[in-house]
Amino acid sequence: MSSPISSVRMKRRPLLAAMAIAPLAGAIARAPAVHAQDPLVVTMVTDTAGLGDQNFNDLAKRGLDQAVAELGVQGEVIESRDAASYIPNLTQSAEQSDLTVGVGFLLTEAITEVANQYPDDNFLLIDAVSEAPNVQGVLFREQEGAFLSGVLAGLMTESNQLGVVGGIKIPPVVRYAVGFEAGARSVNPDVEVVVAYADTFSDPALGKELTLAQYNQGVDIAFPVAGLTGVGSFDAAKELGEGYWVIAADTDQSQLGAEHQLAVSEKGVDTALFQAAQQVVEGTFEGGEQSLGLAEDGVGLGNPHESVPQEVLDIVAAYEQAIIDGTITVPSNEEELAAFEPVPIDAIATPVATPSA
Repeated sequence: MSSPISSVRMKRRPLLAAMAIAPLAGAIARAPAVHAQDPLVVTMVTDTAGLGDQNFNDLAKRGLDQAVAELGVQGEVIESRDAASYIPNLTQSAEQSDLTVGVGFLLTEAITEVANQYPDDNFLLIDAVSEAPNVQGVLFREQEGAFLSGVLAGLMTESNQLGVVGGIKIPPVVRYAVGFEAGARSVNPDVEVVVAYADTFSDPALGKELTLAQYNQGVDIAFPVAGLTGVGSFDAAKELGEGYWVIAADTDQSQLGAEHQLAVSEKGVDTALFQAAQQVVEGTFEGGEQSLGLAEDGVGLGNPHESVPQEVLDIVAAYEQAIIDGTITVPSNEEELAAFEPVPIDAIATPVATPSA
């Protein structure tokens, strides 16, 4: 069987290398010359959850902080209080910045409009692509990392009931949800996965309510993919106590309740932002699309709880390798999930030879 969980965890430095050599479509957006006394400005514009979501926006801010520390850029943040503020916020950023970062799928239309108005400026869009040639759109194959989370949950559940709490039903969230279910079904034919959407990324009270409802229906492992809303899933687990688990999405959230975090379905939002800033500093920034999954170390499974047995981690690692090798194609939407045939472990693991008599 494959190597243990250390091979599953994200490797941020290899991801930087992979992104640096990845071919990008689109025209080169020219970066201004760098002057020591006049640092480049990188501004990230959040979605409506804003900073403090302990998830997606905070993860992007980590990449910005890294760029400030390692590249010497000036980092700025503009928080979006509502969707109507996306265009004015992005416009303000374009006026003052060498790189404008739109954090999230929900900013797609706005960043396209603003980028077309500022064709000589550089824009990074996380979780979506844009028709504007000066926007670098980074997509993550969240379904691949979520599949590993589903494998883990399918093997660790005691009730055979798993739950997903989604924020808004947009493609990145759906990719997480369907990948999770495909992984769980591959190792546990008796498992049932229930999915609920909050229709918001900024309501932890609602996240707690939805998660408690799932726990009360028999779910013992919840997978919140909901930004700040997902903080409520940890609140629900802590309220009910031992035996109720959360698999965090995007980033480690053990500060919310390490005793209830089973693992993390990681996503390199911070690394994508840092790499784009580095490209602007070096004058190599290009618009176009990138897709990052397990093979590029763009997603992964990390931070397994100490209670997870090594044999479970080995099975997770075997599935990781099968996805990288192309043996398994993980569904990315509900239609593909409906057609997906679960892949049992004996279909991908190399059997151990039996000694001859």
